[in-house]
Amino acid sequence: MNGNSSKPPAWAGGGGGSGGYESGSDHEGGGGGAGGMRKPLLVQNTGSWYRMGSRQSSLTAGTSSMAIMKESHVSAFLCTLIVALGPIQFGFTGGFSSPTQDAIIKDLGLSISEFSVFGSLSNVGAMVGAIASGQMAEHIGRKGSLMIAAIPNILGWLAISFAKDTSFLYMGRLLEGFGVGVISYVVPVYIAEISPQNMRGALGSVNQLSVTIGIMLAYLLGMFVPWRVLAVIGILPCTVLIPGLFFIPESPRWLAKMNKMDDFETSLQVLRGFETDITSEVNDIKRAVTSSNKRAAIRFQELNQKKFRMPLILGIGLLVLQQLSGINAVLFYASSIFKAAGLTNSDLATFALGVIQVLATGVTTWLVDRAGRRILLIISTAGMTLSLLAVAVVFFVKDTVSQDSHMYFVLSMVSLVAIVAYVIAFSFGMGAIPWVIMSEILPVSIKSLAGSFATLANWLTSFGITMTANLLLSWSAGGTFVSYMLVSAFTLVFVILWVPETKGRTLEEIQWSFR
Repeated sequence: MNGNSSKPPAWAGGGGGSGGYESGSDHEGGGGGAGGMRKPLLVQNTGSWYRMGSRQSSLTAGTSSMAIMKESHVSAFLCTLIVALGPIQFGFTGGFSSPTQDAIIKDLGLSISEFSVFGSLSNVGAMVGAIASGQMAEHIGRKGSLMIAAIPNILGWLAISFAKDTSFLYMGRLLEGFGVGVISYVVPVYIAEISPQNMRGALGSVNQLSVTIGIMLAYLLGMFVPWRVLAVIGILPCTVLIPGLFFIPESPRWLAKMNKMDDFETSLQVLRGFETDITSEVNDIKRAVTSSNKRAAIRFQELNQKKFRMPLILGIGLLVLQQLSGINAVLFYASSIFKAAGLTNSDLATFALGVIQVLATGVTTWLVDRAGRRILLIISTAGMTLSLLAVAVVFFVKDTVSQDSHMYFVLSMVSLVAIVAYVIAFSFGMGAIPWVIMSEILPVSIKSLAGSFATLANWLTSFGITMTANLLLSWSAGGTFVSYMLVSAFTLVFVILWVPETKGRTLEEIQWSFR
């Protein structure tokens, strides 16, 4: 491993897009059975700024239904753009440590191992945030949770920018990690709950797209500005997010679960447009609320019931397999592969890889509601398997070839192409879609508990892969890539055999199909 091996991987998946499973018909207290109604922990702004306007609009609407339809799409799209500032912050946090490593070590007199601790502390904070995120989203709402998550992010960046030693540096990284852990869960949940069914996949994929944009921006700006200035720039996404949240409605499904029925219908009408008939969708959500209201809250040990087993296996399985395919380790090792291929500016090469990841995730965002989730996952995992096989073969053959030979250079170029192909394949499906599917399939009654657990499982796996990458690569680079290839091949089989298509179905339909 080269000197970059102490850099935390910044890039990928789980932490990569993280956490959307509290989706859909997330309502445990609704139309019927007042005894089991949930009440929000805080009396908060549920987006009442638009309520008076909604009545006036419906009276004076002289615009065409097509304009209203466009407005309704912009409405959910605009909400997604505002909450996407959270995942941009998430990506920026991940990308920060790589371009700043040398400067921070020099300025603060750190050892490589001390900087490695700095890099990994965001994962530790994110695990704590993941544990708290489900209950936060349940009791104070999606918007309230994002507001709370933004504050430690801002404080964390300030602590890092003013750090004179490891204490402020470490504290700032932990605070950022906590905020990121909450964001990685709540943002996909919120997007799934507000989206029209024909746009849910695309809007859900914006979550992972925003993560990759945040990483790319950290790499780009890190080449030009000092690390303390870069930390101050990191404050911006959450500073804009907090006031932005006041201009978007709360999740209608959460409002229904909290038995705030007037706010629920107003929020849904705003999201769909004031001339759109929402009667059918309102009835579906109310039915799901009433159904889930018949059951008490689920305890952890009750998750093993047969009716919950398949959604849990699919949701958590995809998120764990996303990380076990080694995306963090591969990107970790990318800079040394670039150097072996003759690319001396590894920062520029890593930035180029970031651009590729953004473009590939953008294609996924465009395709996911057209082609469907399953076919993109199959193409993605098949491409990852073949790319990893190529990298593994190159490493095994390289050991038998002289470093000065032409064959060695050819093999280095093959490994470079294979790594880029792997990143494209990962971004094409496995980066974004596991979070989209998780946000669609978890049953109503287990969402907050299972959602937190799934987010935690993803972060734990990400942490484990990051921590073992150095050890495994020093044991056998070829063997390491073979192990990641086998996981990708298993994921391909897993998707073909068990993952259902969720395109074009309402959240309520998807969740009823598992009963």
